[in-house]
Amino acid sequence: MAGAAGRLARRPPQSWRVPAVAIIFWLCVALIVWTQLGYALALALIAQVRARRAGPPRRRHEPEPSVSLIIAAHDEEDVIAGKVADALAQRYPRGRIEVIVACDGCTDETARRARAAGADVVLELARGGKIRAQDAAVEVARGDLVAFSDANARWEPDALAALVAAFDDPRVGYACGQVRFVQAAAGAHADNQEGVYWRYEMAVRALESRLSSVTAGNGAIYATRRADYVVVDPIMGHDLSFPFKMVKRGRRAVYVAGARASEKMVPSLLGEFARKRRMMSHTWPILLRGGMLSPRGYPPGYAAMIFSHRLLRYCTPALHVLALACNVALVATGQGIVYVVTLALQLALLAAALLAGLLPARPLLVARYYVLTTASPAAGLWDWLRHGTAAAWEATQGTR
Repeated sequence: MAGAAGRLARRPPQSWRVPAVAIIFWLCVALIVWTQLGYALALALIAQVRARRAGPPRRRHEPEPSVSLIIAAHDEEDVIAGKVADALAQRYPRGRIEVIVACDGCTDETARRARAAGADVVLELARGGKIRAQDAAVEVARGDLVAFSDANARWEPDALAALVAAFDDPRVGYACGQVRFVQAAAGAHADNQEGVYWRYEMAVRALESRLSSVTAGNGAIYATRRADYVVVDPIMGHDLSFPFKMVKRGRRAVYVAGARASEKMVPSLLGEFARKRRMMSHTWPILLRGGMLSPRGYPPGYAAMIFSHRLLRYCTPALHVLALACNVALVATGQGIVYVVTLALQLALLAAALLAGLLPARPLLVARYYVLTTASPAAGLWDWLRHGTAAAWEATQGTR
């Protein structure tokens, strides 16, 4: 009896023990908060206290470098003439711009209208997807730099000059610009809140670029040196592949806020979910077998950026589900009022997302956007594991 009493006396009080499920819950919450908010705040703080190391002096190109502006297009007859006109209207010496339209298995008037609009080169290719069309265009390109844009993207007149200026720094291998998403029609009601998210994302990329290199780009406006162009698997887009591959090659991948473009956003949130789901089916192959997770070639700071902004962001659906399951278990076992409050907050988010379909108020729409777009990585992973990812796809309805 005395021995048993001694063992009981040495055992820590029950109230001191933190259930394993509570540790998992708070770890999930911390990781979600970090990737969604804390990471950006940390970048902003670092940028305030430490200016990026001064690099070698910028050199000016004399004359301006020649640029091949490549537009991959599949059945874009409605917008291709406007896009070519947009390219030719850039405030950049006309003799230094080559406009190439790569028709990816077009079955309409895209090629004819591109020629009529003044494109320098029009390639009529078999359907192989956007990446293979871009590869074919780069093979015939004559520019020192190759710039890329979507057929439905409109560049501001000084966008190309701003993008090209980034390459005055010989360390830069990739530069992407700023894209703004606008409603499909003036005054049209759209429940998609992509613009809110994208403004935040651009601010984060500006900080990444200032401190190191961006972890992702965008398809609407970007460029690379022709000598640095990387041929990737056709299901692995340039937006995510190029930045980290450039860093592994000792180059920088930068964001140029002054190179501005705009695109029509998907009118409906369900349409945006479908678009992001398709994009994520292309993202997981890059993440899991495309080399993004391999730290080889990354500076330590950039490796931390990839973990914080990419890996954790794509794992957020699993973190949310695990946090909710742990929270329910903690409430069921009476672990304290704090878990009742956290469960109520999680359920309120889900309820707000459901109510947005009936009451399209802005806060509810933002909640719905967050829930659906957070679910898109899981849906994209399911699609990729179930039936793979096609290299080619159709334009999202309402974005042309």
